[in-house]
Amino acid sequence: MKSQSLLSSLSRLLPTITACTPSIPASPPTLPNPHNDDTIPLSTREYWIHQANTLALSHPCPFAAFGTVIVNHTSANPQGTLICTGSNGNSRIGNPTLHGEIAAINNCSSLFVSSAYNMTPAESLAAFKDLTLYTNAESCPMCAAAVRWAGFREYVYGVPIKELIELGWGQLDIGSEEVIGSGVGMRDKDPEVVLGGVGREQSKVLFGWQFVSGECPRGCERGRVEERCLPGG
Repeated sequence: MKSQSLLSSLSRLLPTITACTPSIPASPPTLPNPHNDDTIPLSTREYWIHQANTLALSHPCPFAAFGTVIVNHTSANPQGTLICTGSNGNSRIGNPTLHGEIAAINNCSSLFVSSAYNMTPAESLAAFKDLTLYTNAESCPMCAAAVRWAGFREYVYGVPIKELIELGWGQLDIGSEEVIGSGVGMRDKDPEVVLGGVGREQSKVLFGWQFVSGECPRGCERGRVEERCLPGG
């Protein structure tokens, strides 16, 4: 695939990895089709959900702690290689559609057509076919549709929507797998792997204090003036 060869060759020019900065090893091998045999260990999946909980977020206790990382598992790195991150920017940016998944997809798209990769728009679209999206909470219907339109190879999430609702979060009560599986006449196939509940317990801590007064996430404490969890001093 041309986009994959571009990712591989250009990665040699990018020696370091930071959030939203890609570095994909050259000559990535073809992995077995995980639709039938998911060869990636659960520990690796949990590692990337942990990254969505930490690397993608500005501090350990933002109110809407929805974080996403996009990873390449077709590289020679057995752990996978970070491509870009995204976090919920509704209140920070003032954009009601800027959920973590949307932010991460936007970041990757901008990166692919930048001077870092010099991809054409068509090559950028095709690059998502080799990538995995990890998000610490199940995608809402809007974001699940974006995952499907992007044509990701894999989709992995943490806390299910129904548990978010139980914690007090307003949600459209439609499962992401239902949305992803409802495509008709779309250019790409469904993700080869769809996994839910990965890293669920560690992620749930980030969403449990806002409405039911649960314990603050590690590294945070209740403010003396306001009841929100704030980074510890």
